[in-house]
Amino acid sequence: MTVTVALPAPVQSSPRKLVVVGQGYVGLPLAIRAVEVGFTVVGVDTDAVRTDALAQGTSYVEDVAAERLARALDSGRYRPTTSYDDVSGFDAAIITVPTPLRDSLPDLSYITAAAGQLAEHLTCGATVVLESTTYPGTTDEILVPLLEEGSGLVAGKDFFVGYSPERIDPGNPRYGFENTPKVVSGIDRPSLSVVQKLYAKLVQETVAVSGCREAELTKLLENTFRHVNIALVNEIAMFARELGVDVWEVIDAASSKPFGFMRFTPGPGVGGHCLPVDPTYLSWQVRRLLRRSFRFVELANDINDHMPDHIVLRIAAGLNLRGRAVNGSEIIVFGLAYKPNTGDVRESPAVRVVQLLADLGATVQVVDSHVEPHKCPPGVKLTDAADVRLDSADAVVLLTDHDDIDYRPLERSPSWVLDTRHRLVSKNVEYL
Repeated sequence: MTVTVALPAPVQSSPRKLVVVGQGYVGLPLAIRAVEVGFTVVGVDTDAVRTDALAQGTSYVEDVAAERLARALDSGRYRPTTSYDDVSGFDAAIITVPTPLRDSLPDLSYITAAAGQLAEHLTCGATVVLESTTYPGTTDEILVPLLEEGSGLVAGKDFFVGYSPERIDPGNPRYGFENTPKVVSGIDRPSLSVVQKLYAKLVQETVAVSGCREAELTKLLENTFRHVNIALVNEIAMFARELGVDVWEVIDAASSKPFGFMRFTPGPGVGGHCLPVDPTYLSWQVRRLLRRSFRFVELANDINDHMPDHIVLRIAAGLNLRGRAVNGSEIIVFGLAYKPNTGDVRESPAVRVVQLLADLGATVQVVDSHVEPHKCPPGVKLTDAADVRLDSADAVVLLTDHDDIDYRPLERSPSWVLDTRHRLVSKNVEYL
């Protein structure tokens, strides 16, 4: 049973010390919001380049404007750091670290490292909340024992523990951290109460569930739903083209139905910290504990994981029709991030497309003003849009449709253009 509680986000009369472990697309918006409502915040991140940039007032997260970051720094209540020495005496800590896959297996090393460090500074009455996406049971079976072992304290007796899945959607102009309902849970009722009161100061609405496993599975359900439906529309897009049907027109027509249909659009694959990873966490746990296959997830993984290969085949076919091979071709790619209006390249299908093209011998120029250069994978270098020559390219490929791209030159380009996002309007453009 879930209980929705709509509460304002009041300013605290006496600021408390909050530690946010991870200052990325999840942790930074959370940290800045906490400063705005009165907390003293220590933002811990292992990336010294990022913490130095934050300390100097440079935000690399589109959801946190430079002005908000500057106000947080000027308040004297926000400290980005790589050192856990700064966290001592914390009242609450929220862990927002990555949970990637390593060799197709869940990697919780960032969680265990954060738990071990926090445990050394844990005191009676403090609260620790995990936000990182993971499989059901992680909070109870991994986080709690690590905190107890490192602190000598007892969870539920000496300190509180909870889980609250992150729901950040980078670049979403309508829903941000504050106005997206927050699912909260605790290892017991006192922990749930404390965790809910903590988030009630940060967001407009909290949704309490009965336990941490329910909250952990909530996140996996949300992202598995998206993952499966994106896979469905990606496969339909491939078949529709072979059948001579305009899939984009079909999606527009189906979207006119006011009930029973939710719009999903095809693309070069899925990326970010959620869709390529989260459903696999669920599938892994089902196989490990129940000895059964989660067939929907495994099929969706197969389709979405191979969309970059499909895009490269489309590029090769388009070049072949024009008497060119991929080997030796000059290809300009617009967009490296996994979604529009963000700089997040984690698990980005665009990165895979670029790497596959390079492996086939193409010379690839990549344009993406949102991506941090030091976050580009080896061999991928960014090019300024002003420096590319569309008229001399053998192919131009739109992989991520950022709003700040000037699309007019692409639409007028004499070169062949493949648009995987259906953003361009031109007779010279071919769509996914």
